[in-house]
Amino acid sequence: MHPLAQLDHQFVWHPFTQMRDWLKREPVVIVAGKGAVLHDIRGREYLDANSSIWMNLHGHNHAQINAAIQRQLKKVAHSSALGLANEPASLLAAKLVKLTNAKAVGRASSRAGFSAPKQSDGGSSVASPHLNKVFFSDNGSTALEVALKLAYEFTRRTRSAGVSPATRAKVQPRFLSLEGAYHGDTVGAVSLGHLDLFHKSYSGLLFKTDKVMSPYCYRCPFNRAKPERADAREYHQCNWECAGLVEKKFATQGRKGNPYAAFIFEPLIQGAAGMIPQPPGWLRRVTEIARRHGTLLIADEVMTGFGRTGTSDFGLRTVDSGLLFACQHEGVPPDFLCLAKGLTGGYLPMAATLTTQKVFDAFLGEYGEFKTFFHGHSYTANQLGAAAALASLEILQGKPSICARQNLEKNLHDELQTLWSLPNVGDIRRVGLIAGVELVRDWRTRAPFDLRERAGIRVCEAMARRGVLTRPVGNVIVLMPPYCATPVQARKMVRAVFDSIREVFGKL
Repeated sequence: MHPLAQLDHQFVWHPFTQMRDWLKREPVVIVAGKGAVLHDIRGREYLDANSSIWMNLHGHNHAQINAAIQRQLKKVAHSSALGLANEPASLLAAKLVKLTNAKAVGRASSRAGFSAPKQSDGGSSVASPHLNKVFFSDNGSTALEVALKLAYEFTRRTRSAGVSPATRAKVQPRFLSLEGAYHGDTVGAVSLGHLDLFHKSYSGLLFKTDKVMSPYCYRCPFNRAKPERADAREYHQCNWECAGLVEKKFATQGRKGNPYAAFIFEPLIQGAAGMIPQPPGWLRRVTEIARRHGTLLIADEVMTGFGRTGTSDFGLRTVDSGLLFACQHEGVPPDFLCLAKGLTGGYLPMAATLTTQKVFDAFLGEYGEFKTFFHGHSYTANQLGAAAALASLEILQGKPSICARQNLEKNLHDELQTLWSLPNVGDIRRVGLIAGVELVRDWRTRAPFDLRERAGIRVCEAMARRGVLTRPVGNVIVLMPPYCATPVQARKMVRAVFDSIREVFGKL
């Protein structure tokens, strides 16, 4: 075993990893990367098929981002945001506000799903939010934690305005999120999640939140369609009961006299839940329901932001190529937008929570009123991270990157079609540049593998032996390559999925 691997085994505890299994074999030790390729200590090459856990946008060792960090290093690496401002963070905040408030040119087209409802006030606290305030932190969990705390205190203050402190203390805001939701690993973010496998152990630490059905077309109990060799969103047969259950949930909570403070969601596709995509129009419909009930919207775009949801689902949804955020695809302006992962192009830990002037104003007051937002991080508004993020945004808006993303979308779409011939492929779900391949015992029955069988893990281990690295979500194989991935590289990634499934489950 290589000395570095020995050190890892001796001292490092890895996240979301059963360490007993980890210690049984020599790990892949990455030492370098360029573009979509990673190199290990043994001199082997691998394609980074999940962008180093959904973060790396433009490829490793990108010259433009490298240069931006080097320029900033010659100035200052970090200074505190507590009492001080800095140049790159100020520029980045202004840039994020501009990009997140961009509107689609025309309406997104859809072949299946709801007709897009007209946006209206509906009695919501913020009818058509304009995001113009940015709070920086350092990862997706903290971005959600910031939104959670702000929404909690904003709700308490606005719903108890003019009442006594004793009455205000009784206002207890409640939150609603989706089944299978994952929004991070800090205690507040975990409380918003509903993945028992991850969260059950910590139940004694958490506060209670409510959940509502996720629009999982492939395994929806209301879907009367028999399995086909296509994305389940294309052939589902139902009366959109999933949206009806959302309406019912809001109405029930409203009758209790305590409407939900906020509805938290990943727009267009849920990640850790199993790469579950939402049918076109679902997001607009359910957020309109939330608005009618005076509920704030918290959009978790930690995974979906910065172009990941692309420009089309090829027949399901088509959007403006200049839009970088999933919410914009369906014209849903949230009250809080949480960003991380790809914010710096996958280079440095940095996150941002954007919100509105109305929320910001609720925290203004005289010093002695102590209305300050008492929350912060040592590396808030870090200059190196902000410099990397500015460079990444410049790349994203450039024509070469837009063309590369469009080409990669088409390449992924075309290559993924080859997997339908495999009987252990039940559903292939793709939104833009995010793809999930659900493994089943037999596609005709949708019968799932038990998680203890490690079906997804075994396939990914076989892929690694073929020089392609990714990590499964349960029984779902995830492909989310860097935008620089070439047609040849995209083909190799999908071919590795094909060959590895046949290796693990047997040939046709």
